[in-house]
Amino acid sequence: MATSSDEMKMKPTWRRFEDGDHVWDNLTDKIFNQDRSHKCPTYVHKTPPCQGSCPSGEDIRGWLQIVRGMEKPPQGMDWKEYAFRRSTDANPFPAMMGRVCPAPCQDGCNRNELEDFVGINSVEQFIGDTAIANNYTFEAPELDTGKRIAIVGGGPAGLAAAYQLRRKGHSCTIFEANDGLGGMFRFGIPGYRVPRDKLDAEIQRILDMGRVEVKLKTRIGSDVTVEQLEKDYDAILWAIGCQSGRGLPVPGWEGTPNCVTGVAFLKAFNEGRMKVTAGKVVCVGGGDTSIDVVSVARRLGHVNKSNPNELPETVIRDGYVAHDAASAAAAQGAEVTLTSLFTRDKMTASEHEVDDATREGVTILDGVMPVEVIKDANGRAIGLKVADCTMTDGRPTPVEGTERVLEADLIVSAIGQGGDLSGLEQLDNGRGLMDSDKFYQVPGKAGHFVAGDIIRPHLLTTAIGQAWIAADSIDAYVMQAEHKRRPKVDVHHFNLLDKLNETNLAPETFEVAKLGDLRGTSDGNWAIHNYEDRSGAEVIPHEELFLGHFNYVARNLRKEEVPSADEVLGHFHERVIGLTEAEAIDEAKRCMSCGLCFECDNCVIFCPQDAVYRVDKSERTTGRYVATDYAKCIGCHICADVCPTGYIKMGLGE
Repeated sequence: MATSSDEMKMKPTWRRFEDGDHVWDNLTDKIFNQDRSHKCPTYVHKTPPCQGSCPSGEDIRGWLQIVRGMEKPPQGMDWKEYAFRRSTDANPFPAMMGRVCPAPCQDGCNRNELEDFVGINSVEQFIGDTAIANNYTFEAPELDTGKRIAIVGGGPAGLAAAYQLRRKGHSCTIFEANDGLGGMFRFGIPGYRVPRDKLDAEIQRILDMGRVEVKLKTRIGSDVTVEQLEKDYDAILWAIGCQSGRGLPVPGWEGTPNCVTGVAFLKAFNEGRMKVTAGKVVCVGGGDTSIDVVSVARRLGHVNKSNPNELPETVIRDGYVAHDAASAAAAQGAEVTLTSLFTRDKMTASEHEVDDATREGVTILDGVMPVEVIKDANGRAIGLKVADCTMTDGRPTPVEGTERVLEADLIVSAIGQGGDLSGLEQLDNGRGLMDSDKFYQVPGKAGHFVAGDIIRPHLLTTAIGQAWIAADSIDAYVMQAEHKRRPKVDVHHFNLLDKLNETNLAPETFEVAKLGDLRGTSDGNWAIHNYEDRSGAEVIPHEELFLGHFNYVARNLRKEEVPSADEVLGHFHERVIGLTEAEAIDEAKRCMSCGLCFECDNCVIFCPQDAVYRVDKSERTTGRYVATDYAKCIGCHICADVCPTGYIKMGLGE
């Protein structure tokens, strides 16, 4: 929590108009904003930037409003379950993503312009953990379309697609080459970041929807042919991820036994085969994978090995060899170094993850490039020659005279990943990846769809978002329907009409014979009046908010148990301690509800004509809290000026 001195430094100051800014730039604006005009308030819904920044497209504002108690659940449903159902409309893994997502939503949060972003990840973790504790399940429709979809790959993209497809009534079969589901969740991220019991619970919840068959240790292209899939299924989704790491493009790397990729290193650890590592580990990277490598290496430590079969690279390269438990018991600390081409402020790894690695005893050398692997007479790497570098047009250039050798018993390359398309060469786009169109169809191959890292390695949340759109495309294909036009802002939007239906406040059916003369329709209950939904096209920037409404409120920080360099050896329990219920509610209240009314009453209080009024309680719901009496409104625009969320715009009206 912030200290009182911090509060004094961060007291927000905000003014809508600057000194000297008293002349209208635009004559039309001047005309419409004088004493009286026909420009009256319209309630305009826009997408908040947190949601616009979320590759999964979650309705973040929506579930934050539920947690804070503003948006009420349907009758008979607890708010915790309602928040869970709203969040999982887009992403079926709230407990996982609340822990490991790098949170581009928080980077986009408009509250950054005030003092500090809303802790979206921490509230999402609370929702996910609460759902597991309360045994919430996914609802599967009774509808059975009779369509069968093959999903190749049981990682985040494949599982998310199975979830979305089951909701549409389709049956799915997941083909997974490994011996367990989860993909990068299970084999790429250490258990102290992704607790396996919670991962298993969120996967099982998808399988419990029914009609989701799983075939483990089954590789398409060798165990089952593509042609057989095409024959047995109505559509195929390729969600095979990128399971192959990239080696260092320097002399001496190829063929050197103790030079391994970060992907292979983490897989050996996460499968439980590698229990100790080398005495001196050098990892080249700078992204989240490299941070996981060095953090794991510090936790494992090393033992002095005389048997070549117990060397870490033997376990990493040979999936059938494993260390025994006695090795871990005798482990000593390992010297671990991380090098990055980029300076620390430009590393792609999350800043707090870099800070944690430093606390755990990892040496970080930034602005450094690998030059050559140094080997001994037996062909084993004994060091990595590096040099300081400068970046020119995105390419590193070594600084002359800065070369030096970092001693190493194990060198790990964590500079990127690629796909393994052996047996699937017909789908290879020439770069070890697969092509996709905007609907996530494989171009030129009817019935084939693709999602996740195999398109382009990116974030887990990106794979989940692509799986949602791919599921929509698959549904349209197998049901022989036209693809719906995707909105410009392609996320899961709040829908006022759906909310009115949920609260039994839906507009009446439009009947011309019954309604007669339609001139002057503001009293008719067959439409949503003075409301416009621009959420599919516009993200609301902070400039449209009245930031002066908000006070400084410190973020509720999750506690973290990060071991010191002396404590890290053997420290494998979870670092992140989730928010309590009270903390989660308090943090959700920091949300500024950008682009949607949050019932502050400013417009009602400040309207000089009493034209803006609260909707009757019996007709009130989220997004429908205030309305305007156009007979009283003089177009003074004060309500729009004092609206904290930017929900009120001045539009034409009588």
